[in-house]
Amino acid sequence: MGFGGTLEYISDMMSSGHKSKKKKQFQTVELKVRMDCDGCELKVKKALSSLSGVKSVEINRKHQKVTVTGYVEAHKVLKKAKSTGKKAEIWPYVPYNLVAQPYAAAAYDKKAPPGYVRRVDQNPTTGTVSTFEDPAYVTMFSDDNPNACSIM
Repeated sequence: MGFGGTLEYISDMMSSGHKSKKKKQFQTVELKVRMDCDGCELKVKKALSSLSGVKSVEINRKHQKVTVTGYVEAHKVLKKAKSTGKKAEIWPYVPYNLVAQPYAAAAYDKKAPPGYVRRVDQNPTTGTVSTFEDPAYVTMFSDDNPNACSIM
């Protein structure tokens, strides 16, 4: 556990008066946040670091990706990121090799970082069904008997 872990455990035990609250799970939340400059990056990092339970905030400006780890909830992190005035959403991309058809219209995204495609639901709720019906003129001519034309 180590010295730092022991101190954290003891401080958590001392600060929680009663056990009626459910403890948050340690998780990683990935966001896509539109950032153009160092100032934007600093503003987002400072805002997300101020959340309680956040252990680390990593920013990759090239991919417009923010990774927050700690005892946090995804919707609260997203709300805090949006409060900075930046356009933010949950990270919509998955690695290229995890998608069955990465160049399908729903998955392919020109703005995706290299090696990633857009996350697609496996159970599509809407779809297009095509049926083919033989038109009447197709049955008039037969390949079996070329002399039997029903028009004449």
